[in-house]
Amino acid sequence: MSKLLWNSPKDLESLLYELVGWESETFSEGEKNFSIKLHEKMSHLPYFSEHADYLTLDPIDKGRSFLTALYKHENASDTVVLISHFDTVETEEYGQLQPICRKPLQLTEALKQHKDRLSKNAVKDLESGEYVFGRGTMDMKIGLAIHMGLLEKAIAEEWPINLLLVTVPDEEVNSSGMRAAVKKLVNLSEEHGLVYQLFLNSESSFSQNPEDENYYIYTGTIGKIMPSALFYGKETHVGEPLKGMTANYIAAYFNQQMEWNPLFQEEHLGEKTPLPVSLQQKDLKLTYSTQTPARAQALYNVFMMQRSAKDIMDRFEQVAKEAVARCNENYQALCKQENIQGIGDVRVLRFEQLESYARNKFGDPFVDAVHSKALQMDELDERDQSFFVADQLMHNCQELAPAVILLFTPPYYPAVNSSDNPLIQKAVQLLSAMTEQMNIPLKPVNYFNGICDLSYVNYTDQNDGWTSYEKNTPIWGDGYFIPFEDMKKLKAPVLNVGAFGKDAHQLSERLHKESAFVRTPVLVEKLILGLFGR
Repeated sequence: MSKLLWNSPKDLESLLYELVGWESETFSEGEKNFSIKLHEKMSHLPYFSEHADYLTLDPIDKGRSFLTALYKHENASDTVVLISHFDTVETEEYGQLQPICRKPLQLTEALKQHKDRLSKNAVKDLESGEYVFGRGTMDMKIGLAIHMGLLEKAIAEEWPINLLLVTVPDEEVNSSGMRAAVKKLVNLSEEHGLVYQLFLNSESSFSQNPEDENYYIYTGTIGKIMPSALFYGKETHVGEPLKGMTANYIAAYFNQQMEWNPLFQEEHLGEKTPLPVSLQQKDLKLTYSTQTPARAQALYNVFMMQRSAKDIMDRFEQVAKEAVARCNENYQALCKQENIQGIGDVRVLRFEQLESYARNKFGDPFVDAVHSKALQMDELDERDQSFFVADQLMHNCQELAPAVILLFTPPYYPAVNSSDNPLIQKAVQLLSAMTEQMNIPLKPVNYFNGICDLSYVNYTDQNDGWTSYEKNTPIWGDGYFIPFEDMKKLKAPVLNVGAFGKDAHQLSERLHKESAFVRTPVLVEKLILGLFGR
């Protein structure tokens, strides 16, 4: 057997630094090129020279592609899917260190001269020599590197289990890569007779606070959804304010009622979702004038465990009606005080109601044209495209104003949990025994709270709870799509086992070297062989 390329801790470390050095911010040219470079690198493995069709690139959008690499044992059908992403977030926070933020060794050394920019805990880790710093080190190119080494070893040793490596772009924004990969997973299963037994992700173990040194594994992943609102008032001159109603006035009541509302907090298996929070609130007036702002928009982050999109929309509508009732009551009192008639009560509409009203008023061609125009506006992201559709429909149906239009904007990550699955329970037992021998404080967590691509496998909603999402997401279909039906075909439990790191998406993003290059590769290898070795 020839020497393996990525098997020793030193080789794995070198591989990671090479991958980190390939710039791959979401939507960048580097992200487009990353999978191409990776395909070239992995094609040098003799196995893929002999089985070229087992190593493939599949396009998604914007010139990007995801990569799959299959090791198939001739006598096996059971398959473990190894999931990772290779895109990273932006790097502006590094400031003058930005040119070396993807050079871990150089950056780690340079930070010793910039300790004033680090927290006390980060300085402690820097001085310990146990961590390496850099964008993409812990989130999450180490996961990809570990999977590459694992795949290479499985091939060399002819493990009696199939391994399918899947690494994707765009996890950090819309998960376009994983949503596209779902169909490929279904097709590969049918083409090669693969029976998926485990979806194993490699997001790093996130510390829960600066002093937390526990090692976490995750038997599920939290869900995330973005209920959003378009506020539509009536414009007027500032000299005659009560002849109209600003969208900001309506939004103020709404935001106060929505943000941190415990109605959206969910508890399952002893864990709680964070409270909802506003991600954006702004009026849509583009220039200054003495005309009041009549339109505004807001995005809200809501985490989920057991609830469906329908459950969230029902609660969102309840909150909207409560907020609008207060708004109307105070507005009516003001009108009475000023002895004016006012412009009427604010109403609440779901997007599906607005769209139905517009189709009845103008016909399908008009509404379809609005959708098409939104999708052609490349300068807008998926969220602004969604608001564009709702805004254009309201602009032509102003008899419905003042109003709050409730909608969903991308992305949507369904929650997945496999804590009760017998295979996962066995996996936790195996990992617990191994980490105890390594003197590592292991803590299983039911829901990974960093949001990850495991959301798009093992979908279990049997009550069509997603239909509320389809009907109320303005760019659903051509602009944004979740393959719910195919996701339901990917019936296997999920697990996340990754290296230990800290401060993802921050200047101080760092990776524990011993965990990354020594411990975690051993844990993942022994886990798979312990579960599926014959």
